[in-house]
Amino acid sequence: MNELNGRVAFVTGGGSGIGLGIAMACVNRGMNVVLADVQQEHLDGALSHFQTQGQGQRVHAIRLDVTDRGAYQNAASETEGAFGKIHLLCNNAGIDIAGPFKQCAYADWDWGLGVLLNGVVNGILTWLPRILKHGEGGHIVNTASMAGVIVVPNCSIYNTAKAAVIALSETLRSELAPDNIGVSAFCPGPVLTAIGDSSRLRPEKYKKDSGLLAYEEQRRQRMAAVQSPPWMSIEECGERVLRGVQRNDLYIFTHREFKEGVAERMEAMLASFPDEPINERRAKEIPYLTSNPIFKETIRAAMGR
Repeated sequence: MNELNGRVAFVTGGGSGIGLGIAMACVNRGMNVVLADVQQEHLDGALSHFQTQGQGQRVHAIRLDVTDRGAYQNAASETEGAFGKIHLLCNNAGIDIAGPFKQCAYADWDWGLGVLLNGVVNGILTWLPRILKHGEGGHIVNTASMAGVIVVPNCSIYNTAKAAVIALSETLRSELAPDNIGVSAFCPGPVLTAIGDSSRLRPEKYKKDSGLLAYEEQRRQRMAAVQSPPWMSIEECGERVLRGVQRNDLYIFTHREFKEGVAERMEAMLASFPDEPINERRAKEIPYLTSNPIFKETIRAAMGR
């Protein structure tokens, strides 16, 4: 999706943080953008920003809980009413949920996976039929995290959801290519956002029997304290996402600092395979399991840049 000018983007979690950074980059490239966010105060602040920049006519805001499928369908219809068909879907809404697995309860897993994984699925199931219907192709960006590649201790819910988002993106990559729809797994590192404050958004039904609420308040305070200038700005983050969309990157990484750690993980996997000859007969029966062309395509594209 190289041409962005005049096209429409739908960005969840678009009222602040990375989502707002993506929206800024989109508007700066001449796109119309719908900001979807569960927090009205964030939407109001984002709209004020764009209006101050003289870009208010290119932005529309919708309050949306990405776990509410009925509301998502309504948001899609409202989007098309405001700007017409969309071409870029950014499933970015997220929460920061952490704590030792021994302390987790069902409510914690239900809330965490409901937003971080099912919110992405809801976005795709809502928008994909509409993108397919207009037949002009497009691009889907699913916000995962470096934590989906290099797991963070005491973050089992977050790590699991983000790893699943990467696998979902990889799977859809080849499935949607014939429809001229690109898919990217976006894996940011530390960015200057307020995601550490997301525990206050937890619905009442997920507070009962939670094992992590006290831990989350402590973590929120730590997150607020550790953010510093070396962390990436939302503006730079958004520009990197748009560059990845235009290049049709399978993976969009933001921080060079993680490369050696990812290599260590891959090397650990390779070192764990049985040291024995390939069973050629078995290999011929399961070629669809032993290799996926999206990886070779990604390597070739990266080497050609």
